[in-house]
Amino acid sequence: MIGNSNYYTGQAYPLKKIAQLGHSHGCKVGFDLAHGAGNLQLNIHDSGADFAVWCTYKYLNGGPGSLGGCFVHERHANNPELKRFTGWWGHNKEKRFNMRDDFDAISGAEGWQVSNPSILSMAPIRASLDLFDAAGMDNLRKKAVKLTAYTELLLRELGEDKIRIITPQNPDERGCQLSVLVKNANRTVHDKLTEAGVICDWRHPGVIRIAPAPIYNSFEDVFHFVERLKIILKD
Repeated sequence: MIGNSNYYTGQAYPLKKIAQLGHSHGCKVGFDLAHGAGNLQLNIHDSGADFAVWCTYKYLNGGPGSLGGCFVHERHANNPELKRFTGWWGHNKEKRFNMRDDFDAISGAEGWQVSNPSILSMAPIRASLDLFDAAGMDNLRKKAVKLTAYTELLLRELGEDKIRIITPQNPDERGCQLSVLVKNANRTVHDKLTEAGVICDWRHPGVIRIAPAPIYNSFEDVFHFVERLKIILKD
């Protein structure tokens, strides 16, 4: 099991190649899509991966405590020998309340449910996914490529004596995220950005992670972020 992208550098990995390589050695292959769901066109079924899991509180905007998700390839859907964590919510609905000892899985994704989820946790992610459906993932990805490229362009104008971008430059090898290594910096830079109204993330020893999300960030947002960073770096 491996992440679909590196949390620190933002590098996105070739899922299909990794799945093929793992299968060639007799492995089951799974991906952690925490930094990919709502960010990249993952095409997880076509990658051939056996399974995947993800959270919805990052790019999918579900908020802390929101639901997780999982994918199991359909080739495993009706395999009774496959070991799995079972729960009554995934049991045949006609026999669910009989409280038998055996497990009769519902065909498809429903059979992997363990229990009924919290309605309050489902409400924000349902609202968010409606927006994703309306916008279209293809459209969001097109905007994301341009938005992150614009961010990179402005950041590089600050000069390599001040910052260095450690995320791959190739758009096919990254999502929204850019990881910016700030020279000779400590967390103060991040804290001052927060005070200036910029929501970003700090990772030791000196990386600021920024991710202009296309569903709600604008090119103007990016411009103001870099202008504020300029002032902070001068100080």
